Amino acid sequence: MVRIHPTAEVEDGAEVGEGSVVWQYAHVRAGAVVGRECVVGRGAYVGPGARIGDRCKIQNYALVYEPTVIEEGAFVGPSVVFTNDLNPRAVTPAGELKTADDWDAVGVSVGRGASIGARAVCVAPTRIGAWSTVAAGAVVVKDVPDYALVAGVPARQLGWVGEAGYRLKPDGAESGGESVWLCPATGLRYIERQGRLRRADA
Repeated sequence: MVRIHPTAEVEDGAEVGEGSVVWQYAHVRAGAVVGRECVVGRGAYVGPGARIGDRCKIQNYALVYEPTVIEEGAFVGPSVVFTNDLNPRAVTPAGELKTADDWDAVGVSVGRGASIGARAVCVAPTRIGAWSTVAAGAVVVKDVPDYALVAGVPARQLGWVGEAGYRLKPDGAESGGESVWLCPATGLRYIERQGRLRRADA
C-alpha cells in the first residue's frame, strides 16, 4: 500500500512504489519514479525524470531535480539540493525567458547505500559513490569514490566509511600496496588500493 498525505501532490504519470510514504506538502512530478518502501519527507520535491530506487529516504525539503538518479538504500538529508544546469540563466542572450528547449539538463547520480547530510549541495554532473558519506553542509563539485567520507566547501575526502556508516580505522596490515581498514561497529575489513576501497570478503 502507498500512503500519500492529503496535502502532498503526486502528479498523474508519477510512479510511487508499493510500501512508500509521501509526507505533507511533498511534490512528485509526472515522469518521476519513486521505488518501493521509500520515504519522501515533508516539502520534498522530486522532479520529472528523477529516479529513486527502493528503500530510500528523501528527508524534509530535499530538492531532487531531474535527471537525478538515486540508487537503492540511499539517504538524502533535509534540504539537500541536487543541481541540474551547468550554465544557469533565466533568459536567453536575446533576453527571452528560457524554456526547457533552451538547455540540456545534467544530473547527479547517487550510489547504493550512500548518505548525504543535511543542506549539502551536489553540483551536476557528479557521481556520489556507493556507501559513501557526504557531510552536512558540504558542496560536492567532483565525483565521490565508493565508501569515501567527504566534507567541506568544496568537499574533500577525509577518510573512509563502511556499510554501517561508521568511519573506518586503519587495521595496521599493509602488503603489496594495499592498506587494510576496519569497521569498529561490524568488524568487517576493507582493502584500499590505488585510492579505491572494497570489502575484503568481496
